[in-house]
Amino acid sequence: MNESIRIVEVGARDGLQNEKSVITFQQRYEFLTRLMATGIKAIEVGSCVSAKWVPQMANSDELYAQLPKQDDISLSLLTPNLKGFEAALQVKCQEIAVFTAASESFTQKNINCSIQESLERFQDIMQQAKQHNIRVRGYVSCMVDCPYEGAISPQKVAEVAKTLYDMGCYEVSLGETIGTATPLRVRAVWKECLELLPKEALAGHFHDTYGMAITNIYESIQQGIRSFDSSISGLGGCPYAKGASGNVATEDVYYLVSQMGFDTGIQLEKLMAAADYIAEVLHRPNPSKFAQAYKQKLCTV
Repeated sequence: MNESIRIVEVGARDGLQNEKSVITFQQRYEFLTRLMATGIKAIEVGSCVSAKWVPQMANSDELYAQLPKQDDISLSLLTPNLKGFEAALQVKCQEIAVFTAASESFTQKNINCSIQESLERFQDIMQQAKQHNIRVRGYVSCMVDCPYEGAISPQKVAEVAKTLYDMGCYEVSLGETIGTATPLRVRAVWKECLELLPKEALAGHFHDTYGMAITNIYESIQQGIRSFDSSISGLGGCPYAKGASGNVATEDVYYLVSQMGFDTGIQLEKLMAAADYIAEVLHRPNPSKFAQAYKQKLCTV
């Protein structure tokens, strides 16, 4: 049996939250059920935040409640604060995510507090999650560069990741927020992190601004990382990072890792059907390199 790569699909949350247009509740539901049919085992449903600030994520808790549940698929909600956690708890969500950054400037502009303050905010969430047997995943933005500060120390990234892990996060996903990283810089970050955390507790979240995401994932695999966030059709970006393009496309990650001999559990035809659906809803072509090549190949058969 081949070694597996875990793909965490973030298109329905990290992708759609950055769309200028708000897609309907029913469209989000349809999108998520299509994603659940692809074989992907970890899917972010949405974010428990105020619809006033992020209208694209309105009623994410209700959406979670209405989705069909399967024992082999982990559906999660992002809960940036205790109020968000309580909303997730109300709908019996079994996995949540919390986020901070390795950059003080980014944390201030993103969630209006310092890194230390953001970590302190998580204490109550972590305690209650443990009481209710809810798994917690952590995010650390700016693993390489910050749009405001520039280069971030790999040691700082490792320190924040270790703090989240020690608080109880079963996995910490490092976000390459503005897509400026290259493999040698990514390797330096993993080197520091792997001195403090087990590789099983680490994941990568790469943006593709300079077309380096797939290369950086390849380098991460060489360093022993086996869990990656991706967004179908490359949906998303970062509203706090001017010019930052979308997340790496799930289709492109699938092609890389499957060609390397890793198992993902993904059914390609179902994946492409989900990608076609959201592209149609958003009225734009799929920018994934694999999706474009796949369609061309189908047209010439």
